[in-house]
Amino acid sequence: MNEKDYYAILGVEKDATSDQVRKAFQQKARKLHPDVNKEPDAEERFKEVSEAYAVLSDESKRRRYDAMRSGSPFGGYGAPAGEAQGDPFTGGSPFGWGFPFGAAGYGRRSATRARSYNPRAGADITFNLTLDDETARKGGSRGVTFQRFVVCDVCSGKGSVESAHAETCPTCGGRGRIQVDLTGVFGFGALDVECPECEGSGKVVADPCENCGGSGRVLSASEVVVEIPAGSHDGDVVRVKGMGNAGTNGSSSGDFVCRLGVPSEQLSPRQAFGFQVLGFDAPFIVFGAIAGVIPSMLLYVVALLLLGAFMVVRGGPVGRNARWWRNALTTFLGGAANGALLALVMVSMFSCGSSMGRRALYRSGFVGL
Repeated sequence: MNEKDYYAILGVEKDATSDQVRKAFQQKARKLHPDVNKEPDAEERFKEVSEAYAVLSDESKRRRYDAMRSGSPFGGYGAPAGEAQGDPFTGGSPFGWGFPFGAAGYGRRSATRARSYNPRAGADITFNLTLDDETARKGGSRGVTFQRFVVCDVCSGKGSVESAHAETCPTCGGRGRIQVDLTGVFGFGALDVECPECEGSGKVVADPCENCGGSGRVLSASEVVVEIPAGSHDGDVVRVKGMGNAGTNGSSSGDFVCRLGVPSEQLSPRQAFGFQVLGFDAPFIVFGAIAGVIPSMLLYVVALLLLGAFMVVRGGPVGRNARWWRNALTTFLGGAANGALLALVMVSMFSCGSSMGRRALYRSGFVGL
């Protein structure tokens, strides 16, 4: 059983949340880092704090640690009912196996941002805008209200009010990763993990802005006017530069991407499925006719043909505009591409079988080749 009290080492309660554990580690790591603290035992205490954080920040390892301290070494395996397994320290393993099979660096970041300096361009924002036929034909303007990350007006997007430049992370020394010794916990050696202070960038904001937390951006409601060009069609895209999410720490903003939708030009799900089935059936008819084996596949071909036609006719194809038929053709060709290979294989099999049958009959003297 592990005799170390990781809760006491970090100075948190046993029911502390992941956010409380993270903040406690950051405070102690800054004070105990060997480059800052010159006391003889500072390095050893820093390793001890890092070890405690590596265990308590991971729900799976934390449950196992609590179970071992209570005398039940198997009580920490598995997650409680209704709780998703994962690794809040690294974002979780993409395979969902948990420690020790989880891999550091996969998955999402923590929702609570530390003072890491990590400039990244803002992401685009996609918005679906439905138009009536007249607006699509003549064009016009539409106002859209939405939420996005905007540049923090307190620090002007830098993340820091006082300091103009980022500084080297005191926890990892600029490496972006730290070594945590888990030999005394689970029998494993040193574990190389992403630094929770700088989130792998190796740099931190010297004086984090209280308004944005050091990211240089805040969530806010915005409004944009989308200019819809005349002659727009379903699926067209209108892009408004710079109206997407603001980047972190002064990086460039993304765009507002508006995807136009015109209901009169859209296939219903039933119609789309029908055209896909008809397209899938088409290679069987063409290849079968060329090879002369249509009679052998007649039941299969007719069944698909009737199913596809029924789905299309039920949706009402009469009176549709040219754009609708263009979308229908695209869907039909997609179905044909999916069915071409299977049709070629099946036609070849029927053709070979038919040829072998005729040869057998010829040898028996019933028919001529």
